[in-house]
Amino acid sequence: MRTALTELTGVRYPIVQTGMGWVAGPRLVSASAEAGALGILASATMSVEELRAAVRETKSRTDRPFGVNLRADAGDARERVRIIVDEGVRVASFALAPSRELITELKDAGVVVIPSIGARRHAEKVAAWGADAVIVQGGEGGGHTGEVATTVLLPQVVDAVGIPVIAAGGFHDGRGLVAALSYGASGIAMGTRFLLTSDSTVPDAVKARYLAASVKDVTVTTAVDGLPHRMLRTEMVAALERAGRVRALAQAVRRAAGFRRLSGLSWSRMIRDGLAMKHGKDLSWSQVLLAANTPMLLKASMVEGRTDLGVMASGQVAGLIEDLPSCEELVRRVMAEASQALRTLPPPG
Repeated sequence: MRTALTELTGVRYPIVQTGMGWVAGPRLVSASAEAGALGILASATMSVEELRAAVRETKSRTDRPFGVNLRADAGDARERVRIIVDEGVRVASFALAPSRELITELKDAGVVVIPSIGARRHAEKVAAWGADAVIVQGGEGGGHTGEVATTVLLPQVVDAVGIPVIAAGGFHDGRGLVAALSYGASGIAMGTRFLLTSDSTVPDAVKARYLAASVKDVTVTTAVDGLPHRMLRTEMVAALERAGRVRALAQAVRRAAGFRRLSGLSWSRMIRDGLAMKHGKDLSWSQVLLAANTPMLLKASMVEGRTDLGVMASGQVAGLIEDLPSCEELVRRVMAEASQALRTLPPPG
């Protein structure tokens, strides 16, 4: 299936595996790439040195195109951009809208730039700055999310910009791919569905919690970092929501210290990143401090398997997923379902 996305990135199928922190490492990304999708490494939870090593390991596992997801507001964003350029990575994606200067620097080096956005005006802005495509995530998506459903947001953005649009939020099968294409998208991006594969390094006990979840077991909370965050409803989420502001901030300080040791960032760098985040999202200092919760709470579950101590970001589609195929099996199934869905559509006229 050839679309503007496959032409732009050189992948075989119009499917993107999103850059999920602690989840999208070399094993999952290379398996996604080998299956014909666009795998994206998550770099926000890596140090600069770890990112370079992860890129090289992924390249040792596959010769197919893949991408790296960056935090545009990180103090070391330019160092990470340099790694992408030096290592010949095909695609750079961003969780927040990158600056015009970052987009230009990457494009001048031949890197395809694909920011993720959650509003029409953000898509229009990055398109005007030269972004090659955008990933549009509706409210059904996992992690930080907005309130507008994909079925409402997607056609808005398709109509507003003249670059390829990739639909995210609520996709897990071939029927969804066909639906996205009918809206005018050039492909779909999936996070939770790729997390729940046999190639994902997420511990089995955590995967079991996802598979056991119903649609109603996926909630949106602001208790983790002060921003709307879609995740599984667990005892830990309930405890965070019950915690008072003072207690939550004290916990955030401890986790910030842990993330500093893990990432190798200095306190001064973390403060600079916090200032950039505060300005970029118009957050209070309490929210900036609470943001330190996210990486460590995700690590507890996604790496250490502690469902009692961590949180599990999740799209609503977790309630529809019942198995753990390999990435190759998943992509093959999605494309077969898409072909079947297209065949069953009534002819025009």
